[in-house]
Amino acid sequence: QVQLVESGGGLVQAGGSLRLSCAASGNSFNIYTMGWYRQTPGKQREWVASISSGGGDSRFYTDSVKGRFTISRDNAKNTVYLQMSSLKPEDTAVYYCRASLSRYEFWGQGTQVTVSS
Repeated sequence: QVQLVESGGGLVQAGGSLRLSCAASGNSFNIYTMGWYRQTPGKQREWVASISSGGGDSRFYTDSVKGRFTISRDNAKNTVYLQMSSLKPEDTAVYYCRASLSRYEFWGQGTQVTVSS
């Protein structure tokens, strides 16, 4: 079992930055692929970024955030981050952290990000 707790959301003006954190409890954090997703009311949850297990050598982003968002992980702290820059109003959403390993997946409760124009 892995419990995930997101933090770092808030209200920011367009063009600003935020860093989201996702702290994981439990053992063996480094074996999980970690991802960030987001969801707005009435829409399906959307994948934003992923980072591979271990050292996180592989990172992937949805096209709309490439060049603006950076995902990283600190296995010593059992934490994954999402650095968001040049934020746009369309980035407004609840952001969720996900840990996955084979058929297992765990989700956090989400953190709200609101970008004002």
